[in-house]
Formats: sequence, structure tokens, C-alpha cells
Amino acid sequence: MYTKILVPTDGSKLSNRAISEAAGIATLCGAKLLLLHVQQPFEGPRGAYPGLGVAKHMKDAQREAGEKVVAAAAKAAGKAVAITKVVQDYSPYNAIIKAAKKEKCDLIVMASHGRSGLSAVLVGSETQKVLTHTTIPVLVVR
Repeated sequence: MYTKILVPTDGSKLSNRAISEAAGIATLCGAKLLLLHVQQPFEGPRGAYPGLGVAKHMKDAQREAGEKVVAAAAKAAGKAVAITKVVQDYSPYNAIIKAAKKEKCDLIVMASHGRSGLSAVLVGSETQKVLTHTTIPVLVVR
């Protein structure tokens, strides 16, 4: 049924629940998981002296943090075959959709915080944006 399932993760307990659901589906279908972590692109401190290497150190630390998130996600996926990827984009929902298309994913499994009312309007929801802008089926886990 499914061959590749994309699961965006931010390392939260809620996204781990989505990983668990996706891993169960992947195991039943013989599908692979693509565990994706989206980071804001790093912009170095303004006015910093480039010779100090502060920007490089901070960029490396950000990359390492992202790698830790997807490594923990792969561990949470258990026996399911998982591929990990860390990308940078100012728009997480856009990065999720681009990765799903590029990697030929046929399902996206995402967590939702379940906000409603004014909170949902003010905070916005990356899950809602993915639902609105993709043609790939999306399973929302709460």
C-alpha cells in the first residue's frame, strides 16, 4: 500500500507518537520511513569578526542538534527501516512538502498539538498548512 512514509519530527513527545504510528504502518506495509527535521537557516551574529569562528561553531552546533533529533527519532522508530534527513528552510511546512515530493513519499504522518479557536489562529499550525498545500495523503496524530 505505502512504500515511503515521511514523518516530520521536532523531538517532542507528540512527534514521537507520530513516529510510533508511522513505524507501525511501515512495518505492516513493508514501507520505509523518512524522518525529517526542519531547522531555520542559521544566520550568524551580525557584526561578528569572521576570524573568530563563532558563526561556524554555532552552525555546527545547530547541525549536530538536528542530527541528534533524527537519531532519537530513528531509535523511536524501532524495527522500521528509517532514513533520516535534516534540512533548513524558513518555512517548515514548505520543506515538508518539498521533501515528500522529492523523496516520492506516498504518506505524511504528522503530529498535531490540537490547538483550537483563537490559539490555533494566532499560533498557526504547520500540520494545517501541510494539509492545505499538499496532494499527498496526511495522517494526523494527536
